[in-house]
Amino acid sequence: MQKAREAVEIILVEDNPDDAQLSMLALEESNIVNNIVHLKDGAEALDYLFCEGQYAANARTNNPKVILLDLKMPKVNGLEVLRRLKGDESTKKIPVVVFTSSDEDPDVKECYKLGVNSYVVKPMNFDQFKRAINEIGLYWVVLNYPTD
Repeated sequence: MQKAREAVEIILVEDNPDDAQLSMLALEESNIVNNIVHLKDGAEALDYLFCEGQYAANARTNNPKVILLDLKMPKVNGLEVLRRLKGDESTKKIPVVVFTSSDEDPDVKECYKLGVNSYVVKPMNFDQFKRAINEIGLYWVVLNYPTD
């Protein structure tokens, strides 16, 4: 018997614990704290989103409002996660924001080719990092009007 999981608004796929903690803190400061799931690498993200592996007992009842996706991760990189998400009918409409340290032109082009909704390079400055996460969260969780 599958267990239904609680509605999730934001999935943060980030292997750097400092960046993940800072991202969650910035969202909390913006009062966007309910239902955030932090997944530590691309393999865990795919298992979670497709109810496989350690998440096989979960039943997907609805999609998150947005996925914040790092590109440079162990096991399965962000490009592979994006490719699988946008290639599957059940997940292709989920907004994905790549939030990464890579400003390499091939990464940007490949992400847009695969269907990313937005590509944001992580600011190195602490305050700018927090502001970027805050604005991403506010837009995708509060302002954006998604389709099913």
